[in-house]
Amino acid sequence: MEKEKQEIHHEDLALKTAAQYFGEELMPLMGISGAIALIAPTESVKLEARQMYQDFNYVMADNGWVHLEFESDSITLEDLRRFREYEAATSRAHKVAVTTCVICSSRVERLKTELTEGINVYRVRAIRMQDQDADIVFSQLKEKQERGEKLRKADLVPLLLTPLMSGRLSVTDRIVKSLKILQKEESAVTELEMEKMQAVLYTFADKFLNARELERVKEMIAMTRLGKMLVEDGFKQGVERGIEQGIGQGMERGIALTKRILRLSASGCAPEQIARDCGIGLKEVNHILKEDDEL
Repeated sequence: MEKEKQEIHHEDLALKTAAQYFGEELMPLMGISGAIALIAPTESVKLEARQMYQDFNYVMADNGWVHLEFESDSITLEDLRRFREYEAATSRAHKVAVTTCVICSSRVERLKTELTEGINVYRVRAIRMQDQDADIVFSQLKEKQERGEKLRKADLVPLLLTPLMSGRLSVTDRIVKSLKILQKEESAVTELEMEKMQAVLYTFADKFLNARELERVKEMIAMTRLGKMLVEDGFKQGVERGIEQGIGQGMERGIALTKRILRLSASGCAPEQIARDCGIGLKEVNHILKEDDEL
């Protein structure tokens, strides 16, 4: 249970880091126009107290919201109903217009983007990059490296979108290969920028891969800057939990010891005998007995 909580916390931290980079760098490359003002909340609470979590929400410069969802399979009618529910709850809660863009890695030729029920028509925008080849991206970077050229940020950013592209490699292999290239070219960008890039790839892995495939990516992530950040954050969380647990355990032991001292005193034991039996000093015993008398 504790491990599960830690994994959820790590995942949340990585997704928040990725959300920043999606807004700053990747949305324009995916054809989503408009300037982003800030990242918006992704949690909605309905009247029956049911929580709904969306992937990423952005407040745009025109005050409208863009809602990003990730789908590895084809978009179903049930998906469209779910997206419509998200939009309605968000729009009502924040009094804004919401546009949903579905980032899809599916190879299905035609995706469902429209739902008609009664007199109402609901639409989402499907974002896919199947017309671009991930093999070409990797090949071009390899050629530059072999020529001894120093890779720049502009060379590395396309790596982040390779999971959405077509290509011979599986999505898992593309993510792992991209992480390896980023790790090798850490000097091309700042540490913060590198963490954000790695977080984007982790997000795609979390959204598109099965449990076994995701474990492989997690092993790779553990060796990156993002992995170190998550470990440090987890260590900090663990220390905080340990301190809290230690305080709680100390209080429990103190209460139990006090009860034992009072019980021995009530049975006629002298303070010196109580101190020996409980393994504490006579001063502490007398202090507890005095406080009890005052009560």
